[in-house]
Formats: sequence, C-alpha cells, structure tokens
Amino acid sequence: MTAGRVILGLLAVASIAAAPSTPLDAAFGNTIVTTYPDGKSTRMWLHRDGTYDGKRANGSPTAGVWDLKKAKLCITQHRPFRVPVAFCTPLVTGGVGTTWRAKGLKGEPVVNTLVAGRQG
Repeated sequence: MTAGRVILGLLAVASIAAAPSTPLDAAFGNTIVTTYPDGKSTRMWLHRDGTYDGKRANGSPTAGVWDLKKAKLCITQHRPFRVPVAFCTPLVTGGVGTTWRAKGLKGEPVVNTLVAGRQG
C-alpha cells in the first residue's frame, strides 16, 4: 500500500459530523474505519485538541492535525512524514454506526464507518 493511499484513507475517513453543539462530537472517543475496494482498512482517532492519530492497513502508526474549514474537515499528516498539503473532505451527519461513501486521496471509492470506542 502506498503512503498516499494510506493518507487518503485516513483523511477520507475523517469526514463525520454529529451533535449540533460541535460538528465532530460523535467522532471523539470513537474510531473512524475506512475500507478500500481491496478490503484493506485504516483506523483514525480524532482528538478535541485538533490532533489525530491512526493506524494504516499494515498496522503502522500515523498522526497529524485536523481543522474545520467551512463545511469540510481538513487533515494534514505529520507522521510518519510531513505532508505539506491538507486533504479536505465534506462533513457527514451521523453518530456511531453511520456509514458513508467517499473518495480516497487517489479518487478511489472508500466506505467509512464510525465505530464505537477506540477500535484497532
């Protein structure tokens, strides 16, 4: 799996919105799982302080920062290497159990699911 694909998965997965108080409330404390067409998946955990960490399909860790810009969630990877450009994806309304389709960094279709707790 290429680094770009992994970044894409983690970024695409992060497109979740929840309770009216804060668009990302449902994501905090839970896991965003992104599944690719080949069946491989990544996991991402958003933190209220504007950071995230995740696990690539091969089990290696990744981390960075996130920000809300208009109606989009934008993520910038800092580890294992810094990516100078943010990946932005539209927010999706829902809570734990919400599943939505999106596109990965390379434009491939992915399926995202918000799973209860820190899974993986």
